[in-house]
Amino acid sequence: MNKGITYALLAAVLFGISTPFAKVLAGEYEPVLLAGLLYAGSGIGLSAWLVLRKAIAKPGNSVSRLGIPDFPWLAGAILSGGVLAPVLMMSGLSHASASSSSLLLNMEGVLTALLAWFVFREQFDRRIFLGMMLIIAGGVLLSWQSDPMLGQVHESWGALAVVAACLCWAIDNNLTRKVSTGDAVQIAALKGLVSGAVNLSFALLWLGAPVPAWKSVASAGILGFGGYGLSLVLFVLALRHLGTARTGAYFSAAPFVGAAVSLLVLGEQPDRIFWFAAALMGCGIWLHITESHDHLHRHDHMEHAHTHTHDAHHQHAHDFAWDGKEPHSHSHVHQPMEHAHPHFPDIHHRHTH
Repeated sequence: MNKGITYALLAAVLFGISTPFAKVLAGEYEPVLLAGLLYAGSGIGLSAWLVLRKAIAKPGNSVSRLGIPDFPWLAGAILSGGVLAPVLMMSGLSHASASSSSLLLNMEGVLTALLAWFVFREQFDRRIFLGMMLIIAGGVLLSWQSDPMLGQVHESWGALAVVAACLCWAIDNNLTRKVSTGDAVQIAALKGLVSGAVNLSFALLWLGAPVPAWKSVASAGILGFGGYGLSLVLFVLALRHLGTARTGAYFSAAPFVGAAVSLLVLGEQPDRIFWFAAALMGCGIWLHITESHDHLHRHDHMEHAHTHTHDAHHQHAHDFAWDGKEPHSHSHVHQPMEHAHPHFPDIHHRHTH
């Protein structure tokens, strides 16, 4: 299995597990405050990881650091995915059931793909498109499972807030792909620190939210470190290997994990529409994970830096004394090449068809 798929699925599991537990915390805190605690936990935990990694790193080990051209893309990603999306998500969770909210998170993959295809010009075919249409159909069913005419608008507004959060995360995903050759831990740590600081400041200073007890802060921080921090690190690695749309599709497994935890832990009782929507979404994800894309393609001249091994796409010389250790990171040149093999639209396969 392509390691990018493994990264994406692990990211989905971590984020999916966090959703029902965030639902429990959403009843105790102001949504903005909870979003700040989750992202602060992510940022602080990953920052500690960076310090520890540097302290125990062996000579010769290296990762690609972010450069100045990367920061405008990262700033846009942080604003949309780290500031706006969590607030919308926490607001939605406070109005909708955890199981429905978990499945609605599939809309993130759909919206991510639509932006990747039509704004950032990433390759797709009819099979991938059909899969996304099935996921959309399931999301629409969940959004309207509460009938506004019967006075149950509360649930529908919660669903709309979750979908709006997914749109913000979709923008975030596409912007993050622009910097995915950099250090994934550094990217996720910066997102967590900035997003956590902004949301906490807004909640405490502007909204006047009460300062939570340290025990509650610790619980939210641990949840944020796993469900947001580690999940985001894996997601960035998946972007590097799979491209944006396909990473979003694999990440669509997250809602099923979250829904299962909601049913087992929170004791929620979904109706028949829930299961029908889940079946539609499952078929859509299956179409994605069974895709095979193989054709003759050309690699043009390219120069960039990222962590790599000397595989078929990295047969270059070094202008420095190399000790032979891999993986390593440095600026390197890709010479023009033409060949055929199964591939995804990763950082080395951005060709037209």
